[in-house]
Amino acid sequence: MSPVLKLISHKLCPYVQRAVIALSEKGVAFERIDIDLANKPDWFLKISPLGKVPVLVVPTPQGEVALFESNVICEYIEDTQAGGKLHPLGALARAQHRAWMEFGSAILGDLWGLETTQDAQVFAAKREALTAKFARVEAALGEGPYFAGAPFSLVDAVFAPSFRYFDVFDAYGDLGIFAVTPKVRAWRAQLARRPSVKTAVSHEYPQLLRAFLTRHDAYLLKQAA
Repeated sequence: MSPVLKLISHKLCPYVQRAVIALSEKGVAFERIDIDLANKPDWFLKISPLGKVPVLVVPTPQGEVALFESNVICEYIEDTQAGGKLHPLGALARAQHRAWMEFGSAILGDLWGLETTQDAQVFAAKREALTAKFARVEAALGEGPYFAGAPFSLVDAVFAPSFRYFDVFDAYGDLGIFAVTPKVRAWRAQLARRPSVKTAVSHEYPQLLRAFLTRHDAYLLKQAA
């Protein structure tokens, strides 16, 4: 039996979800180890140079090797694991996909500001930034159902955790971010039905995210007022 990969995780981290989705799409067995990012274990800090999750611990004959940064981890999974390809074959198309993966990370940066700020002006600026970014995504999408058409790709794995936030945010009011992006809305709905996406988080994810918003006294909560 081959040694099992270990994924160091946090229950709310969207970057972890990317790796989980990629592993699930490939049918790879792995051990998920959740940690408390507010009280990081010493062993974790020794293997994570940036003190962030995810970290993928890969067994080798020389010992365990720790990989960090979600896009790097997803690329490693694609390069080393059997199963359906999650990148297109052509070099140019792969480069385009990698660029959109980076764009997905920029979206997550704006989402972090949206969910944690207590300031109305910052909230409005982040909402405007997200609306503009998803408009760019809308222009890049084809007929679907996924980013590159019929095949599920790493771009889909990268964007799915961003859309999951809105499953909780929508309960506090319509932010209008997807008002003029019908292709993005359809993509979001398709990803939500994908088994690998659905199982990338535990059943307690919604209440954990709501508790996170409450702890931060997020301005987002006022949308329901």
